[in-house]
Amino acid sequence: MSFHARLDARLQALHVQTAETPLFNPVFQLGLELSRELESGKLDLAAVEGLLAELECEGLVARAARLHRLVEPLPIAENEARLAALTQAESFAAFAARWQRPLVHVVFTAHPTFLLTQRQSEAVAAAASSGEIGAQTACVAPHARDAITLDSEHAAAMAAIARAQAARDRINALLLAQARQQWPDDWRALAPMPVRFASWVGYDMDGRTDISWATSLRYRLSEKAERLESYAAQLRGFAPEQSAALARAAARAAEMAALFAQDLSDPATLSAAADTLTAEHPDKLTSLSAVISELDAEAAHADDATAQVLLVVAAAMRADGLGMGWIHFRVNASQLQNAIRRRIDPEGKLDLASQAALVRMRELLAEATALRTNFAALAIENSTAVRQFLAMAQILHHVDSDAPIRMLVAECEQPTTVLAALYFARLFGIADKVDVSPLFETETALEHGGRFLDALLAEEAYRDYARTRGRVAVQTGFSDAGRFVGQIPAALAIERLQGRLSEAMAANGLSDVAALVFNTHGESMGRGAHPSSFADRVEWPLSPWARRRFARAGIRLEPEVSFQGGDGYLFFGTPELALATLTRFAEAAPAQTDPEAPTDPFYRRTDLSLDFYRAIRRFQAAQLTSRTYPRAVTAFGLGLLNDTGSRKSRRQSDLAADREMSLRQIRAIPHNAVLQQLGYPVNVIGGFGTAADGNYEALAALLRESARGRQLVRLVRAANALASIKTVAAFGELFNSAYWSSRPYRGDEDGIADACLALAEYLTTDDRTGVFRRMASRLRVDALKLHRLLDLIPDEAPLVEREHTRRMLGVLQALRLALFQHMFIKAVSVPAFSRANDISRDDVLEMVFTLRIDEALAQLRRAFPVHFPGIADFTVHEPSDYPDEAAVGYGAIHTDFIEPIERAQALSLRITTAIANVFGAHG
Repeated sequence: MSFHARLDARLQALHVQTAETPLFNPVFQLGLELSRELESGKLDLAAVEGLLAELECEGLVARAARLHRLVEPLPIAENEARLAALTQAESFAAFAARWQRPLVHVVFTAHPTFLLTQRQSEAVAAAASSGEIGAQTACVAPHARDAITLDSEHAAAMAAIARAQAARDRINALLLAQARQQWPDDWRALAPMPVRFASWVGYDMDGRTDISWATSLRYRLSEKAERLESYAAQLRGFAPEQSAALARAAARAAEMAALFAQDLSDPATLSAAADTLTAEHPDKLTSLSAVISELDAEAAHADDATAQVLLVVAAAMRADGLGMGWIHFRVNASQLQNAIRRRIDPEGKLDLASQAALVRMRELLAEATALRTNFAALAIENSTAVRQFLAMAQILHHVDSDAPIRMLVAECEQPTTVLAALYFARLFGIADKVDVSPLFETETALEHGGRFLDALLAEEAYRDYARTRGRVAVQTGFSDAGRFVGQIPAALAIERLQGRLSEAMAANGLSDVAALVFNTHGESMGRGAHPSSFADRVEWPLSPWARRRFARAGIRLEPEVSFQGGDGYLFFGTPELALATLTRFAEAAPAQTDPEAPTDPFYRRTDLSLDFYRAIRRFQAAQLTSRTYPRAVTAFGLGLLNDTGSRKSRRQSDLAADREMSLRQIRAIPHNAVLQQLGYPVNVIGGFGTAADGNYEALAALLRESARGRQLVRLVRAANALASIKTVAAFGELFNSAYWSSRPYRGDEDGIADACLALAEYLTTDDRTGVFRRMASRLRVDALKLHRLLDLIPDEAPLVEREHTRRMLGVLQALRLALFQHMFIKAVSVPAFSRANDISRDDVLEMVFTLRIDEALAQLRRAFPVHFPGIADFTVHEPSDYPDEAAVGYGAIHTDFIEPIERAQALSLRITTAIANVFGAHG
């Protein structure tokens, strides 16, 4: 029997014992048995690594299988056939109306979700594409990877967009072919645009200070060069004159990108770069309108095959402009407020949420006159928000004058903030090309978002602006929302907010403009990506109920979704995946709905559903405000997690190594990731059972009858299938002083008795065991109520491999518990050393207990150096007999303590990756 099979069987046997002893913890027991083998020498870290490689492979296979399941079928011919089936129309006008406006906008966002190495991502994508999913195709051994930088994130985003563009070209070619077949006299007039792409990678300033205006400009120029080169390549042999001109423009853009990659801190260097970019030049191209017109004209007279090529390229140009897609800048509301305060309230006495501030803001808007700007003005500007508007002005003037730019405003809770953004857009003469989009994600924004929208859309200046732009743009977020109110309450609050937007637009005479709703979510169920099916993924953030509200108000909907980071880019990891993903969007048609469809009972029976929503939200709120939940989530700091992105996981204003972290000090992605690693996605499951208490039958009946209700249940079942309260409780026992004092009690672990005693003594005042026990108790009560409710609702898609997957997770967690105990024992066994630089031995121990292993090892290496000058390095004449054989160095301490701790932590982080793969995404 293999090591893995032995552990799987042992865990299964241990689970049986819970029937005899309800408090028995199989996961912790298996961890203890593995720890004993490790400390006795029966098991070594090399063997653990071998087992882990096998479990890692299972995780990669699970991820590839999940990806395949979500977007199948994958064969290109089959997806083309499905697309062709969607192209039937009564007239060319009806056909064009359906396909000339985007069915969806797709935004490639970043954030720390680049979990897999590039080779692993490629293997998973290839396996999912082929359908031959197994160890031979999906599994790549982990190797040390380069640090994840903003440049590497940007490169990954551009590669994913390039594959998405190729898939869209294929769709456009199919649409043109279908139109040619049905309407041979009209098809050349078709300008298809089934999907539009965008990215905020390199333009998102919210929560980070490492992106300068020069970084954003360099990226925009490099994207321009890449896109122009691809246009030129497509037209080569079909439109040689245009191809050559585009190739020259691409080379010019690449030269400009190189100029702005220089160190621009020297005014002379910046001035030279700016003058080169802004100067007239025969290859400086800032608009594609003339090129598109030329291609359309040539297509009108070319043979059918050539015309189709030209029209496909023209369609791509209309969609993407002079870049890989549209771009989204993002700032925080506080940055805009600080910027506008200098003009509206220089003395700092005005409440920006007051009516007086709103009146003053109206006056400023009315007075705003466009100012000329240049790169020198941009270079000296010290306000982040104003700097972004100045950068946008330079991009629109000198890089791409056609493609509009989105300005996303995070944590936006006051209409004044949006008007401030509009003011700066007017001040710099770009209001007709910038879509200001407030983000609704915080508790306050979701609670008061309806009133916010009513007030904003009542402003005449905003209504005029919306009509100029042709849309009202908003952003709804599922990360912080899911963290602070729970994922299910967040989704329900967001759809109500979307409904309120339709009402506010209709009430303020804006039914003639589009509603662009950007739903930003991650790839995990804890961040707004429904795991059950692609249809659920599309409907979860923008429900049919919300769509019908817009349809009944006569408002055209522009749905926009995000694919976040390396996890999300997998959906576009191969040509097959990219086409399948876009085909699933075409089938789901998120911009469309039947306005006459009967009302879902979930929205009709608000006496049940509203109370249900409020009860779940109360449960989630109680977790966050308790002493227990935040302490448990932050018990290990962020040491459970890999580095998965260039943005810091802790907020940059909170760099101090606090003994205890607040949940508001860490971002939403690591918060969700920690819940995965602790074994229970509280923000998805928590409260669903408690909310049904006392009303199981009626609520179960509603959830059975309601499409939205069944969708809620599918999400909870998917999370619950991976959840383990026993695992949560097991982590707490690591800090149990009684466990450590009792472990060597029988005398069969004499070799670690002193270490166990030291740990027991150190942990006598530690609160973490009690914290985890209390949290596990609360979750267990809620889970019992959940199971009672789920027993009344049929399981629509029972998982065949459910128990195998749960045992696999149990084995991974037990292995990690053994590794943690190994690190604790080694750390407490390190010889005492003198206090240095205010760091004591106890400080190092606490670093290990919170998994700040790199910091702890750095201190130990300082205390016990092995690299220092030897006596042979000196040429002094006086002889010396010292050091003699008794003067032993610290090499043994490194071998016996420091290196095992380092290796155990590296293995534990590989376990983190394997667990995240089983969950389907990081965070």
